[in-house]
Amino acid sequence: MVHDSYETSILLFSYGTLQDKTVQLATFGRELTGRPDAMTGYVLHWVAITDPQVLKTSGKAQHPIVYASYDPKDEVPGMVFEISQDELRAADSYEVADYKRVSVLLKSGVHAWVYIKA
Repeated sequence: MVHDSYETSILLFSYGTLQDKTVQLATFGRELTGRPDAMTGYVLHWVAITDPQVLKTSGKAQHPIVYASYDPKDEVPGMVFEISQDELRAADSYEVADYKRVSVLLKSGVHAWVYIKA
């Protein structure tokens, strides 16, 4: 999708299930295209998922979740996607209460929304 320069693009960083084609189609109604990036100062852990709709969508009972470590040597790889405001709301609906959405500065120097440990 080509965006005109006057449009505000929303960047979403995913290190987990939002990278899965099946999850993208169920959540956004389309497959997202992204580019590799990373979060620095965070470490990856796992969280048990109990929400029936999220379990059905992802097919996984354990999802990755990140915590701030504040150590710049720590890094969590993932993908940056350009999405719409409606798609950001859809992502908010998909994520369970264990997560909160925050803006982070990625390794590439861009700011993006990401879901971290609530």
